[in-house]
Amino acid sequence: VRALLRKNVEPYEELGLAEDKFTDDELIDFMLQYPILINRPIVVTPLGTRLCRPSEVVLDILPDAQKGAFAKEDGEKVVDE
Repeated sequence: VRALLRKNVEPYEELGLAEDKFTDDELIDFMLQYPILINRPIVVTPLGTRLCRPSEVVLDILPDAQKGAFAKEDGEKVVDE
């Protein structure tokens, strides 16, 4: 669960989430209260569930091969046509 937390947002600091005292259930409750704490995207396919950061990680769990070009949000090409 901890791997899904964004660390560079106000609630992370304000709630002291860097401390190891919180259980997974407590961390999930904080994420429900403060959705900004959730790293995205979390992708679910028949081949698995992953936090797809960096975004090209999604290619590992797609059931079918990528068709066509694929570029990151910043324009970096990951797959050419």
